Amino acid sequence: MIWCILIVGILLPQSLAHPGFFTSIGQMTDLIHTEKDLVTSLKDYIKAEEDKLEQIKKWAEKLDRLTSTATKDPEGFVGHPVNAFKLMKRLNTEWSELENLVLKDMSDGFISNLTIQRQYFPNDEDQVGAAKALLRLQDTYNLDTDTISKGNLPDPEHQRANGNLKYFEYIMAKEKDVNKSASDDQSDQKTTPKKKGTAVDYLPERQKYEMLCRGEGIKMTPRRQKKLFCRYHDGNRNPKFILAPAKQEDEWDKPRIIRFHDIISDAEIEIVKDLAKPRLRRATISNPITGDLETVHYRISKSAWLSGYENPVVSRINMRIQDLTGLDVSTAEELQVANYGVGGQYEPHFDFARKDEPDAFKELGTGNRIATWLFYMSDVSAGGATVFPEVGASVWPKKGTAVFWYNLFASGEGDYSTRHAACPVLVGNKWVSNKWLHERGQEFRRPCTLSELE
Repeated sequence: MIWCILIVGILLPQSLAHPGFFTSIGQMTDLIHTEKDLVTSLKDYIKAEEDKLEQIKKWAEKLDRLTSTATKDPEGFVGHPVNAFKLMKRLNTEWSELENLVLKDMSDGFISNLTIQRQYFPNDEDQVGAAKALLRLQDTYNLDTDTISKGNLPDPEHQRANGNLKYFEYIMAKEKDVNKSASDDQSDQKTTPKKKGTAVDYLPERQKYEMLCRGEGIKMTPRRQKKLFCRYHDGNRNPKFILAPAKQEDEWDKPRIIRFHDIISDAEIEIVKDLAKPRLRRATISNPITGDLETVHYRISKSAWLSGYENPVVSRINMRIQDLTGLDVSTAEELQVANYGVGGQYEPHFDFARKDEPDAFKELGTGNRIATWLFYMSDVSAGGATVFPEVGASVWPKKGTAVFWYNLFASGEGDYSTRHAACPVLVGNKWVSNKWLHERGQEFRRPCTLSELE
């Protein structure tokens, strides 16, 4: 009795703490193994039932032969003492054994396993969340109902994957070329986002965001694009990067967005993911009115926080960010690891606190978020871009790279052009990690300016 109470006490809290599977593809993979285990258990049950029926069938066949012989001459049959004894024995004991066999429930093992596993099953919230994700993907990427209902999406594991993926890329490139031609005609009217010179500028933010997710409406004229370069960066003569400088690429000019290539290794990524997976929880936002953390429909992901002191790889990653940016990471937030769910997204938002949110980072005591560093820890087959609707920029995930931008001007005022979003993941599994660097600790340092990163 005590043992049963202990088991119930262990299992009950887990069953009550629903994990929200649809918000994390990484954790959703556990459901595959759960279902595989149940299928194995179901097959064992079927085998046990088949064995039971086989025994009953053999018994029936034996008795069928015996009774056929006995009914031809009943008196002669029971006149033999051995036959009479066996008849008494069968009716007294063997038919009771057969009855017990027929009544025996072979499903106990399967039902027991199913009961245990059911506490980890998705619930109604997950099913509704996944359904809403399909609608969101359909709206964002302009998918017709027939296409999405048949699952005709670019799937790298599917036998038709290459054709689907190439077609998807063709459509994206075609749309991009159309918009690029239009931008060439408009020339420098798009140089700054404040000059409302195009039809795109007059669209609501939501539509701009969705267009950028599809690769449309990108506002970069050839003249501006010529000013973007790739280079090697040594972290202002940092000894760690003099012999092996970091590879940089300009992604955007205003705001300045820099991509670092091959900045985190596959081995480091796997360690970070392994550390984060057990801790992944539904991502929350801070309510601007109450200050409370709450889940919202426009942020579909799970996240975990990793400290530098708990693992040397996390510490090394933190120092790499400090060496390349010149910003002190001792006052930065812990490394946030995020994994996106079905149609996972984070709609347009600011990383920094606005003037109407003076207490946003009060508990940290480290001032506002001066800059954002974003690692891409996976490739994404389709979708999942980081977009900046205010300026018409799209940055696509590439495993092993990171992007960096300043959220604040030198004056400390927020740069509202850095408002950004994570587009819904159409196909694939998106892993990222963020490092938000704060104002405190930078007073007596000489951070790298974006012009020095050139």
